[in-house]
Amino acid sequence: MRRNGWNGLNSLGAVAIAAAVLSGCSGGQTGSEAAGSEGGKATIDSGNTGQTAQTTGGSKEVAFFTQLGDTTANFDYRIGDALRKKFPDYTITFVEKPSGKDVAESIAAGVNFDIFYSSIGNFEDVVLPYDLAYDMSELVQKHAIDLSAIEPTILDAVRQASGGKLYGLPVYNNNFVLYYNKTIFDKFGVPYPNDGMTWKQTLQLSAKLTREESGVSYFGFGQSTVHTVRLNPLSIPNVDPVTNKPTVNTDPRWKTFYQTFFLPFAQDTLYQAYTAKTNKTPDLNSFVTEKNTAMFPYLSSLIYVWIDQLKTLDWDMAALPSFPDAPDTGSVSYPTYFGVVKTSKNKDAAAEVLKYMISEAFQTELAQKAIMPVLQDRSVQARIGELSPFKDKHLQAIFAKKLAPVAPKTMYDGEVATIYRNHGVLMHTGKVDLNTGLRQAEEAAQKAIDAKRK
Repeated sequence: MRRNGWNGLNSLGAVAIAAAVLSGCSGGQTGSEAAGSEGGKATIDSGNTGQTAQTTGGSKEVAFFTQLGDTTANFDYRIGDALRKKFPDYTITFVEKPSGKDVAESIAAGVNFDIFYSSIGNFEDVVLPYDLAYDMSELVQKHAIDLSAIEPTILDAVRQASGGKLYGLPVYNNNFVLYYNKTIFDKFGVPYPNDGMTWKQTLQLSAKLTREESGVSYFGFGQSTVHTVRLNPLSIPNVDPVTNKPTVNTDPRWKTFYQTFFLPFAQDTLYQAYTAKTNKTPDLNSFVTEKNTAMFPYLSSLIYVWIDQLKTLDWDMAALPSFPDAPDTGSVSYPTYFGVVKTSKNKDAAAEVLKYMISEAFQTELAQKAIMPVLQDRSVQARIGELSPFKDKHLQAIFAKKLAPVAPKTMYDGEVATIYRNHGVLMHTGKVDLNTGLRQAEEAAQKAIDAKRK
């Protein structure tokens, strides 16, 4: 299949698994930053790879594929086992991406599949350029698939990226929550974070907890910088979807963003000493393994991806803090979309499977495993984490605030977000000031966009 450029409506294009949204989110991030994006609880790996044995039209074989490096075990835990139970006469398979091959090489090698899934931004970056996109609007009508119960912002986002067409359905969601290390708060007698905090209050709390004691440096705040950019709670588009120009030096909200998440640490001697010694900012490993970081905003999916690691930490969570002009709004969504591909020979069977995957029954199963459902139904959300070892944590923090609107996506988002992140780190480490960083980020982003359009 040929990789095409976009034009017309397709030029409006912009879910998942620890390896890509963590390779897709990955540009420039550490391994610890890649955790928690999607993935699941791995127990068995039967490992189908390469070409699937597709049957002719009308069959009940439905094969799934993602570019994000998911494994059969993760797929089966989240999805496959439940589908085989519901559809005993269907053959449900997962096609693992051949090692070392990108999407184009995988397709050229004969990989066939019916449903492609990936996280927002990464989804659009594959189905549109690789000519896999298929408008499922007729399938939705034919199979009476009810979309009305889905959280509207995440359904609208996939339509926005495809000029109003329906190339995918959100099946599970993800968002940011504020994890915190109770041991550090207790050590210094500081009250725990709560669901109603603002970012200003959070940074003030961080300052109280950033200190050195008995030769150990403690940091009030750490972050996965790449995810902070990708899930920016101000809903700023990385690229203008009409002009295909980077927004970082033209949308004034980016100044607020960098002043909140990167610049406060530029003059702090403890942060700078840590960065000079480790060549990184306080990250997920700092929070979970080194246990020297008090607060860490990160994906809610961490609770079903890093189960063993989190068991070593006395932690809890609060809702993501808010900005003053939107006190009831927290994180943006980070959904995973599933779409029937144009090349599928089993579109009707695939549609029936997707219909079940957004049903109350399947969504409740996801919620019980601590996987964020896409339904607005509070009775489904209330089941979050029932089967999780962390069921006694404040998991309702995931739903405590309204979701911020999803920013428009383009096919350039992945690369541009990495550039914005890299220049944020330069600001964080004091190597550039705000205005210089914005200008340099704009220049680098424009070069990346121009190169991809050729």
